[in-house]
Amino acid sequence: MKRGIATLLLPSLLALGCGSDPKPPPAAPSGETEGPAVAPAADTQKPGDDPNQANINISDEIRKACGITDTDAHFAFDSANVRAQDRKVLGQLAKCFTTGPLKGRQMRLVGHADPRGEPEYNMVLGGRRADNVKRVIVEEGMNDEKAATTSRGEMDATGTDEETWSRDRRVDIVLGD
Repeated sequence: MKRGIATLLLPSLLALGCGSDPKPPPAAPSGETEGPAVAPAADTQKPGDDPNQANINISDEIRKACGITDTDAHFAFDSANVRAQDRKVLGQLAKCFTTGPLKGRQMRLVGHADPRGEPEYNMVLGGRRADNVKRVIVEEGMNDEKAATTSRGEMDATGTDEETWSRDRRVDIVLGD
């Protein structure tokens, strides 16, 4: 009887012992880790990253009060990144709201996304876009408490192809209450 049990258990034990070696853990990433959102260089622009498209939409009321021309307000906004060259107009906004004609007024930044992602993802992405624009405006001197962010995600999206989707990916800047 002892021999019968051993005969039955031995193949099972051998099968367990002969299994393949466990997979090694994934290697740690090498090199530098990615820092805060940085815009792509001109030669690595993504579709929709066209400087002639108005992806940060500054209300007419704010543009007139702050002396921002139509040309100044047209710059690309891809993903949730704010490009270095976009800081000029955002700096103008910060100055206008801190020491200029709109001193003491509230600013609202409303993020938007195109409709191709999940609604929840697009809501978060729109929020990240608005938050990143706010971060730059605050770095340029705007009082953090005077700028509020929100997201509409894909709710106002009207695009049907890459050209029109690029207009859905934006941040609207309007006067607050």
